[in-house]
Amino acid sequence: MEIDRRELAKTAIAAKERAYVPYSRFRVGAALLAASGKVYAGCNIENVAFTPTNCAERTAFFKAISEGEKEFKAIAITGDADDYLYPCGVCRQVMAEFCSPDDFKIYLVKNENEIREFTMEEILPGAFTVTDLEKGRRPE
Repeated sequence: MEIDRRELAKTAIAAKERAYVPYSRFRVGAALLAASGKVYAGCNIENVAFTPTNCAERTAFFKAISEGEKEFKAIAITGDADDYLYPCGVCRQVMAEFCSPDDFKIYLVKNENEIREFTMEEILPGAFTVTDLEKGRRPE
């Protein structure tokens, strides 16, 4: 499957417009491409208590997973900063749960024409995965 990173970028930029950010006023949008070819858009959703706030990346992942998707090809992420916006540590860990370290593409979008590309391994080296749990299990 060919990934059209510009189309993903456009979807992420559009998703940013739907962000609910009355406290930080910092909008983030994400567009997640599932292996099925379907794209799931997400935006950040704040809460006055802050802890229940959800990032755009996780919103996209949780929407996709709740609809039965479990395999993903790429995500595009953009924010209100006049620079590339990297995903937070929690979002990186969620990505590591569902995405290949070498094949999953992460596109950081400044605008439709300025896009940086990374793999999971590049953005979260040494991720904690199910393999780490399996190594630590003791025989019963």
